[in-house]
Amino acid sequence: MARKRGNLPLIEALEIVDIAAEGKALGRYDEQVVFVPLALPGDVVDVQVTVKRRRFMEGRIVRYVKRSALAAEPFCEHFGVCGGCKWQNLPYPEQLRFKQKQVEDQLSRIGRVELPPVEPILGSEQTEFYRNKLEFTFSHKRWMTREEVEAGGEIADPEALGFHIPGMFDKVLDIRRCWLQPDPSNPIRLEVKRFCLENGYEFYDMREHRGVMRNLVIRTASTGEVMVIAVFARDDREKIALLLDRLATKFPEITSLMYVVNTKLNDTFGDLEVLLWRGRDHIFEEMEGLRFKIGPKSFYQTNSAQALRLYRVAREFAELTGGETVYDLYTGTGTIANFVARQCGKVVGVEYVPEAIEDAKVNSAINGIGNTVFYAGDMKDVLSDAFIAENGRPDVVILDPPRAGIHPDVAETILRAEPRRIVYVSCNPATQARDIALLDGLYRVERVQPVDMFPHTHHVENVVKLSRRR
Repeated sequence: MARKRGNLPLIEALEIVDIAAEGKALGRYDEQVVFVPLALPGDVVDVQVTVKRRRFMEGRIVRYVKRSALAAEPFCEHFGVCGGCKWQNLPYPEQLRFKQKQVEDQLSRIGRVELPPVEPILGSEQTEFYRNKLEFTFSHKRWMTREEVEAGGEIADPEALGFHIPGMFDKVLDIRRCWLQPDPSNPIRLEVKRFCLENGYEFYDMREHRGVMRNLVIRTASTGEVMVIAVFARDDREKIALLLDRLATKFPEITSLMYVVNTKLNDTFGDLEVLLWRGRDHIFEEMEGLRFKIGPKSFYQTNSAQALRLYRVAREFAELTGGETVYDLYTGTGTIANFVARQCGKVVGVEYVPEAIEDAKVNSAINGIGNTVFYAGDMKDVLSDAFIAENGRPDVVILDPPRAGIHPDVAETILRAEPRRIVYVSCNPATQARDIALLDGLYRVERVQPVDMFPHTHHVENVVKLSRRR
């Protein structure tokens, strides 16, 4: 039954029947799909529709009629409001089951190619405090919960240091304890907030672009090293010095203490100078005896332990015997390239970001690896027949593109190069499936291995091995 509330109905006793792509729970009402965040299969809920389209609706739960037998108790006080960890109410084995199904469904439905059985997903041994990097945002006016809004009255403690509410650029939820990153992440964030409030630092107003405190980035490496980057909205030298000196004194374990002055309208600082205050301008990660230098702008997989398992799968799928020429496309800071270099003859890495390529070269030098070469530029422009003639035809191509997948021109160039094997690492099985279909005429899928990098979310990494048909 549905009752109208304006033009948007309240659907009563909607049964949630499945979880679809992107982790959205769904039910069916009046021949339409209804997507409901935070619901689980088996839930029966009253849903207030918030978006109504011709073919689907979206809504929020206003009452549970019946709870799913799958339901688990969320461990974080911010669950349901914070945009992260949306599957805390789903037991971890069930999360893995749905992720496995997501990979199988998307490869078969979108790719429409012949597939072997998908191998059981590699779950994360650590499901809490598994991230090595988080970015927090300051706001002069924090997001209020529905209960606070309904209670009315003045906002207590209006300032926030936390995460953006999904889809709202200027709304920030104040975080008391985050279960994603190990200490000293929580103590550092709380101390920064306390110090700034006690000393009159203005938290940023994202609409008026006023204030001094803008962002805080914390990186915690598996080596135990810690990087902290404070982002200020103006160059107030006295306030910068007071805060950073306080952090250096309070947390001597900080390996790299840095800061940025960002006066732009957006939060990105990739084009800005990051200044060193105390310690080194980098930290180190380690993996199988290899050391990787991580600077303030470096990309590194945010789940260090699972990254090792992911790269081992990629190396296994590559079937290296010692003499191969390997192309590592979308190489980033050369992590995979350096990881496989000792098992092959030569690695050619290509990446769009010049700073990442410089990191990749440094990482080869740090580890005494002399059989890697790296190039910066747009993949569809760099990877050409002339480039392959200059660097040698690849025996193996490893792909680890962004979520959008690969450009059709890149697929065409790979097909002309005819490597024996392609290892496709993806954070988006949907675009991976689309790209595999482009390669299907010359390559068959031999193995599929999902890897869970992000427990309590719907995100899943997937590795596919493709072998040349002739």
